[in-house]
Amino acid sequence: MLRAVGMTRAQVRSTIRWESVIIALMGTLIGLVVSLFFGYAIFQAIKDTGFETFSLPIVQLAFIVVIAAVAGVVAAIFPARRAAKLDVLEAIMTE
Repeated sequence: MLRAVGMTRAQVRSTIRWESVIIALMGTLIGLVVSLFFGYAIFQAIKDTGFETFSLPIVQLAFIVVIAAVAGVVAAIFPARRAAKLDVLEAIMTE
């Protein structure tokens, strides 16, 4: 449908790639926030047993975010290629 309203093949591929990256990063960030919340809650529950500090592995968390962005790009390669090659009239007829 995007091609029918005037987007070029490259613009369609780029749009699909960005959408995939955004979805991957949103899922990753939500997962990190939830896991950090529960990790801190568990730390608070067991800190009387000898655990003294709660530390965040910032480098590892940043690495996870970068890997998620790369995974989003890789996951979008084939769908973006397929959408860009699809004939405009066939796409309109099937939807």
